Amino acid sequence: MSQDYLSDLFSLEGRAAIVTGAARGNGFAMAEALASAGAHVLMVDLLEDDLSLAIDTLSSKGLKVAPLALNLVEQGSSDLVVGEALSLFGRCDVLVNNAGITRGGGSLDYSAKDWDETYQTNLRVPFELSQRAAREMKVQGQGSIINITSLNAELAFPDNPAYVAFKGGLKQLSKALALDLGCFGIRVNSIGPGYIKTQMT
Repeated sequence: MSQDYLSDLFSLEGRAAIVTGAARGNGFAMAEALASAGAHVLMVDLLEDDLSLAIDTLSSKGLKVAPLALNLVEQGSSDLVVGEALSLFGRCDVLVNNAGITRGGGSLDYSAKDWDETYQTNLRVPFELSQRAAREMKVQGQGSIINITSLNAELAFPDNPAYVAFKGGLKQLSKALALDLGCFGIRVNSIGPGYIKTQMT
């Protein structure tokens, strides 16, 4: 198989993607991969300084990326994210729900605050972003939503009940959305990485 054939087969020219948690680690790598395949990529992250550095790094390679510094748990953030992609690129073809947090603690004394914060970031935000992006994808007649779960969606790890619960929930949400949105030409998949050396791990 020729390199040109493979490049054409996996080309994302003319497509627009959103990647959350894109300033560093796995999110940065996914944003770079999508942009390298030709997509315009909106990189969303709470970490403004890291996001600025990430944009500079990818822009220097000639990749088509744009930043959005935003706390995704804030009310209305999903509308802001998708609206920014539409404003910049005119469409929304790919959503990668990568942003996540982890709060360790034993199950017997795990705090309600840590539980709620993990839920907000790791499950509520991906649902709301998927819902908002899917409305645009339905109009386009196609789209792809990719939820980044974890090995913890399959196996329980010690002293982290919220992370395990909501990564498992995100995997099941992916199945529910795939069933409900497939008739509109929208594919929904989840990827469950194991441990990868990043600043978070």
